Amino acid sequence: MLIYSMSASIDGFVTDRAGRFDWTIPSDEVVRFHLEQVGALGGYLLGRRLYETMRVWETDPSLSSTEEGAAFADVWTALPKVVFSRTLGGAGDLGRNTRLAEESVAEEVARALEATNDDVSIGGADLAAQALRLGLIDELRVFRYPVVLGGGTPYLPPLAEPRPFSMIEARTFASSVVFERYRSIR
Repeated sequence: MLIYSMSASIDGFVTDRAGRFDWTIPSDEVVRFHLEQVGALGGYLLGRRLYETMRVWETDPSLSSTEEGAAFADVWTALPKVVFSRTLGGAGDLGRNTRLAEESVAEEVARALEATNDDVSIGGADLAAQALRLGLIDELRVFRYPVVLGGGTPYLPPLAEPRPFSMIEARTFASSVVFERYRSIR
């Protein structure tokens, strides 16, 4: 199954107008939940910006100073990742278990799903938008933060026609972050 999971504002943006997402700092409870979610994955497809944001889990030892941080860094580093980028050069730009995409989004999604019996996640709003438009996303997961941004990068793109999803889970954390999970109706 292909999953698109990101944090978003109440009004549906993953970054503000300046590209910042500092309003998404997770509580310890949300970090533990993210650890469970990422730990269950068999692969991750990322856009360049998201990859560069997440790469700190492989390069910044200070993020491993807590038990949860160290556990997440271990899980993230071990996870097979495919990065879609026209600007990253090669092995020196990539962390362990990471390669540059060589094929189309549809072909890389199929390849990632064939390589594991576990779910695969796709991240980065632009990359996920391509996968959604191609009908490849099976599940949407959103961590909705209690802030209205009024603009920025949208969690979901405009579509030519509606795509039905069914809510299969909702959970509110003590920090007022709401986790929503939707399954595609095909």
